[in-house]
Amino acid sequence: MCGIAGISAAPGTRVELEVLARMTRTLRRRGPDDEGYFIDEAGGAGLGHRRLSIIDLEGGHQPLGTPDGSIQVVVNGEIYNFVALREELEKLGHRFQTRSDSEVVVHGYAAWGEKVVERLDGMFALAIWDVKERRLLLARDRMGKKPMYYAMVGPERRTLLFGSELKAIAVHPDLDPRVSPQALASYLTYECLPEDQTIYEGAQKLPAACYLVFDREHGRLRIEEYWRMRFEDVPGVPDMSRWSESSIVQELQRRLIEAVKVRLVSDVPLGVFLSGGIDSSLVTAAMARSIPASQIKSFSITFDDPSFDEGPHARRVAAHLGTDHHEERLSSKVMIDILPEVADFMCEPLGDASIIPTYLLSRFARQTVTVALGGDGGDELFLGYPTFQADRVARRLDRVASETHERRLGGWIRAAAGLLPVSRKNMSLDFKVKRFAQGLGFSPDLRHQAWMGSFLPSEAAALFSKDYGPRALAEHPYALVASFRDRGGFRDHWDALTYQYARLYLTGCVLSKVDRASMAVGLEVRAPLLDTRVVNFANALPGDLKLRGVTTKYVLKQAARAFLPREILERPKKGFGVPVGEWLRGPLEPLARELLSPYNIGALGYFDSKETSRLFEEHQEGVADHRKPLWTLLSFLMWHERYGPSGTLLRAVPVQTSEPVRSSVIHRAEASR
Repeated sequence: MCGIAGISAAPGTRVELEVLARMTRTLRRRGPDDEGYFIDEAGGAGLGHRRLSIIDLEGGHQPLGTPDGSIQVVVNGEIYNFVALREELEKLGHRFQTRSDSEVVVHGYAAWGEKVVERLDGMFALAIWDVKERRLLLARDRMGKKPMYYAMVGPERRTLLFGSELKAIAVHPDLDPRVSPQALASYLTYECLPEDQTIYEGAQKLPAACYLVFDREHGRLRIEEYWRMRFEDVPGVPDMSRWSESSIVQELQRRLIEAVKVRLVSDVPLGVFLSGGIDSSLVTAAMARSIPASQIKSFSITFDDPSFDEGPHARRVAAHLGTDHHEERLSSKVMIDILPEVADFMCEPLGDASIIPTYLLSRFARQTVTVALGGDGGDELFLGYPTFQADRVARRLDRVASETHERRLGGWIRAAAGLLPVSRKNMSLDFKVKRFAQGLGFSPDLRHQAWMGSFLPSEAAALFSKDYGPRALAEHPYALVASFRDRGGFRDHWDALTYQYARLYLTGCVLSKVDRASMAVGLEVRAPLLDTRVVNFANALPGDLKLRGVTTKYVLKQAARAFLPREILERPKKGFGVPVGEWLRGPLEPLARELLSPYNIGALGYFDSKETSRLFEEHQEGVADHRKPLWTLLSFLMWHERYGPSGTLLRAVPVQTSEPVRSSVIHRAEASR
């Protein structure tokens, strides 16, 4: 796991090593072990790499290149099928210089060109510079586990910048760090920046399962989607129409165990995040099939508030399996202590408060291990969220009521729920009733976003200032969700929702959160449930095997019965929640009051200060629970202080750095076309 950055400069210009080093060194946390650079002076390109050493500790320095230097590569991530690819390439005559998994990208591109991306199985973001063709290829893994940002800057937008984090390109002197109004509206709606959006107007993300090719000489850029989630005729999945349920469960178990096994390859210590939920517990149990359980180091976070605390469940699983278990407690004091660190490494706002315990968990685990496995993906692939249970109820209502009548009913329910005592406990009754009601009156796909997001479109419209709102809402925030209907290949409603949750919430929010929090401490987190073979198998299953009545993740729970205690399988879902509602009325209150002050809000110009004050005061007075919208706002405001147009951290590193370039891999190419 590493950090990568680079530049393809406009014809007639060259890449300055000092600028490339400045970009790359913003990624120091991601790669604390080594740095490397490649400069093609004739071709006007440069690649930078910060390394977290996982495989081939001595020989895996990057950038990596062919013997003649005509192809240069930097990779962030892990290629799990590198052994098979290496054997295939060696039979074609390629000779490898390292044991690194990343070197297969070099020789794979030499053998197969752009098609190499389709051959890679792993979590990765990578860059390939073709010296002879003066062409740059950027690629991102199928599920979007690893990020890739890019921007076109300079005269006529002929210079391409890229990096593993937004700040790597934001520190380039040609990038304008102006906030995108449309992206800000998306952020309030989705709690993250989905698909290709970034918070800056002039930058974008490469979407998951895509690669980008930039022809430097002609200034042409194209993006290709090389893989998409499929639900019919799924590659590598047999026809299961005549299979018994037990056969399906056994095949799922086999694929899960294999997915875990291939993620145990490491030359450094390895552990597992264990919350006590189905997903992480099943991953831990599968690990115990390949490693003695006593050698598995499991890590969990506990809370003072029992409604959020999953510590007892994690301890129960650890005792059942026999792992070497470790716990760290997240108190309000610890939260206050680490919040500035979290805000500092979040170079793009994220409205999911669970990034705080994720960071604490990562920092705690990093004291002992360098790689950890996690359970991300189970809720999206196997219909595990409470919103899927709510969907059952809402769809019955759809049969007897129009959207207009449902919208009125939702208003009545929300008003009635307002008579309930306000609770800031995890998944409290009033919270669930109000969230359900606010989704009524929307079409089924939009309803789920209304349940999951912080602000409804109407609420965002009320939040924005009079001048900023028309720009921010020029396009309806839910237009992205609606666009998924045209993707095709869905057998039913459940397939469409699986795709929607995977693209928006999983990739945009969950995986982004885990990547930022773990890489901030140089910890690599691997997700076996997002193995392509597991994803394909899950997608091929019918919806009633995932949501049986109101039982979520039915088939996954059946697969787990052979490994886990019954009480773990049958306990209600908690999720990785955070008591931010209470914190906002306690230790977070001074910070929130300062950032949400009418003076600060008015000076920024994005929001209406009366509306932000209303949300804050109603929450403080206990007449409403505004935990989600308030945290989403605070996250943006903390980001803006650091990385906004005049942010304190954005320009912290000078272009001419006095720090020497430390690398055993500095190359300068003079190759001509």
